[in-house]
Amino acid sequence: MSKKPLMRTWNWIDNRIGFSDYIMPLMEHLVPDSARWWYIFGSATLCAFIVQVFTGICLAMAYVPGGEKTYESLVYITNTAPLGNVLRGMHYYGASAMVMLAVIHMIQVYMHATYKYPREMNWMSGVVLLFVVLGMAFTGQLLRWDANGVWSVTVAAEMAGRTPIIGPTIAHFIMGGETVGGSTITRFFAMHVFIMPAIIFAGIGLHMLLIMRHGISEMPDPNDPVDPETYKEKYEERIQKTGVPFWPVAMWRDVIFSTAIVFVILGCSIFLGPPTLDPPPNPSSINANPLPDWYFLWYFAVLSLLPPKLETWVILGVPILGFIGLFFLPMISNKGHRAPSKRPWAGGTVIFGSVAFLVLTIYGYKKPWSPDFGVKELPASVVGTDQGPLMQGAKLMHIKGCLYCHDISGYGGHRGPELTEIGKLLTRDDLIIRINNGGHNMPAFASSISSDELHLIVDFLLTRGVDQDQPILNGDSP
Repeated sequence: MSKKPLMRTWNWIDNRIGFSDYIMPLMEHLVPDSARWWYIFGSATLCAFIVQVFTGICLAMAYVPGGEKTYESLVYITNTAPLGNVLRGMHYYGASAMVMLAVIHMIQVYMHATYKYPREMNWMSGVVLLFVVLGMAFTGQLLRWDANGVWSVTVAAEMAGRTPIIGPTIAHFIMGGETVGGSTITRFFAMHVFIMPAIIFAGIGLHMLLIMRHGISEMPDPNDPVDPETYKEKYEERIQKTGVPFWPVAMWRDVIFSTAIVFVILGCSIFLGPPTLDPPPNPSSINANPLPDWYFLWYFAVLSLLPPKLETWVILGVPILGFIGLFFLPMISNKGHRAPSKRPWAGGTVIFGSVAFLVLTIYGYKKPWSPDFGVKELPASVVGTDQGPLMQGAKLMHIKGCLYCHDISGYGGHRGPELTEIGKLLTRDDLIIRINNGGHNMPAFASSISSDELHLIVDFLLTRGVDQDQPILNGDSP
């Protein structure tokens, strides 16, 4: 008896909003029986986005976007607010999950050539969504309001400023002024919380509409290439014979995998914790190494390997050409074979891209193009003594910042050449000229180092790679 009032209430609501007319067909539409575990990544990406929306709303209730209170609000969320550290961790790891799943989904679609007729616009909308997701991830980095986030945005604005004619305008728009400040974080907050999620919601709606119109693609058949003339008729015939309802027959896989993703995100948040809250930004400090989140490291690594003359072209060209190439891929190839076995170049492209991404990400994580401001003084075991002029020269290598960029026997940065064997490669005169006058990406020290300090450093460097039993003539004139 108690169910009847509930049913009457539901029927009244359903009659007004049309849930059974609009939502149930979406849930019960036929999908190919072959659409199994390969097809779970799209719904998992949507689930990760929902996690981001939920945790983002919770964080926004305590976050102060702009002014001196921004960092204080982050400290409050992390250390004081109920479940604040868990929600902040879920938002952080959820961003990584969303980017990763979106890329995997795109790779799966590419490998199965699902972008071919009649699903060209499915792919195009997906490409737009992927780039918006990356933009959302980038804007979120500044909202941490630490030195790393501030300098990363500064670098990005400098890159955008290289655009011919409109570059300064773009850079000014990104920072909301001439420098990073309260207006910058307010602008990024608006883009991160309102603009980009709105675009994603609209893109998801279009994506779902296109899926309902053209159906879920079946697994590729090596003996059945796509022919726009006959594909739709064949597809409808197959789906009516072998198709299964999305709910409940096919959807259980999506539910299981998406639930697992949520638990992984939650587990990372609880056991690994939220990202470390670095000290607040200090524009006067140069001891900061801007390091983007892991999914952008490969791009920074590429830039570090380029000669200066090509930097501007790559900075501006790679994102634009990458978007154009992906977006218009269905226009180039919208028919023919879909099976990976008939398209070996597709598999080769994915393998090459994955290996390159992995190698460049590892290289970028080591950030050899940035000075290492955290290096310690050279130990006596490396210097060969713990006192005397030799140790004084080794200490000056640290005091003057030489070790920030140069490695000696495993101690120091990697921005400049390694100096472990420098005593075999350069003479005293060569070293004095290099130190005084500087060189490519190396400052000149002539005005910031005394003659005695110079000779102590040179005497120390001349012992590197040389038999320590050989006499060192300290204080020799050049």
